[in-house]
Amino acid sequence: MLAIVLAGGEGKRLMPLTQDRAKPGVPFGGIYRLIDFALSNVVNSGYLKVVVLTQYKSHSLDRHVTRTWRMSTMLGNYVAPIPAQQRMGKQWYMGSADAIYQSLNTLEDERPDIVIVVGADHVYRMDFSQMVAQHRETEAGITVAAIRQPISLADQFGVIEVDDADVHKVGRWREKPTDAKGLPDNPGEVLASMGNYVFDADVLRDAVIKDADNEDSKHDMGGDIVPYFVDQGSAYVYDFKDNVVPGATDRDRAYWRDVGTIDSYYDAHMDLISLTPIFNLYNYDWPIYTTYERPYPPAKFVHNETGRMGEAINSAVSPGVVISGAKVEGSVVSPGSHIHSYSQVHDSVLLDNVCIGRNAVVNRAIIDKNVIIDDGVMIGTDVEHDRARGLSVSEGGIVTVPKGMHITR
Repeated sequence: MLAIVLAGGEGKRLMPLTQDRAKPGVPFGGIYRLIDFALSNVVNSGYLKVVVLTQYKSHSLDRHVTRTWRMSTMLGNYVAPIPAQQRMGKQWYMGSADAIYQSLNTLEDERPDIVIVVGADHVYRMDFSQMVAQHRETEAGITVAAIRQPISLADQFGVIEVDDADVHKVGRWREKPTDAKGLPDNPGEVLASMGNYVFDADVLRDAVIKDADNEDSKHDMGGDIVPYFVDQGSAYVYDFKDNVVPGATDRDRAYWRDVGTIDSYYDAHMDLISLTPIFNLYNYDWPIYTTYERPYPPAKFVHNETGRMGEAINSAVSPGVVISGAKVEGSVVSPGSHIHSYSQVHDSVLLDNVCIGRNAVVNRAIIDKNVIIDDGVMIGTDVEHDRARGLSVSEGGIVTVPKGMHITR
């Protein structure tokens, strides 16, 4: 078995969070990065030989993978970041299929029987061994993981319409259809591709070589490789609802979030901190692995005076955080952040080492790493004023402060 994690995405819709980093390297949930969810799923599934294909602004991502994901070399296990190397010519990766084509040396070196290909920028839990078992049983050319979505959202996904005679076989692949066909067992739902695939290694190799020779191809896994197998009649679908992960609850089973936009990134954070989490980070039977870049001390809450009490309610607070006479509510606060007296943080996401001065207010905002917010500054209370000082505001009204910015009154 070999797992290939596609981590070269630029993530334009997540700007400004991706202004200085690749999308899979974006911090998430206080102590994690987005890629940690894909890698944790792979290794928890028992697959311990993993390559991570990187390209766009990959320094922090490569550093995180190298420092965090150290496997037992004695047993031949590894997680290895592989940057674009121009092995096939003087061009960078032109798509996800081309990334695999240009990295075929990894298959030649490892010579696996089966290859799992997964994206690196989704939040979910999945046992890939169950998908692999179905792939072997059906003798598929490709098996595509899919999640059920309301038919009203079909125009946002690559949609799989199943074969009338076999619900595991892909009858038709449609990219963002406006007239999608519902599922036989639930006409109000469709199967949307999750961007995860299983192949026999020789079949994958032949497919990406043929795709590389096709001048009309965009060299994309979903847009080109999957339709190729559908035309061959050898594409099968794995329904994510059938995946059973240890420790999952009825509330968070089959959770999957594509955090491709600022609003979805923000919403996914809010899913973490509800009283009964929609996505449960506290499932120790299927842990999400990561490590800190610094040895942070425990979080600290100080001052206990009327109007000056350090407190956090319905929030996730990371190591190294100091909440000094301030109130945090409905928020995720990442390592090393410091919130000073009389300030208020509501329904927000603070990344690493944010410093918020006294009497400041942060409301429905995402504050990137190393931001300094001066005393008395208000963020997210007047979005037009926020726009005027150069901050981005999403369609959902979420204000994002770029990395390293110093905001004065």
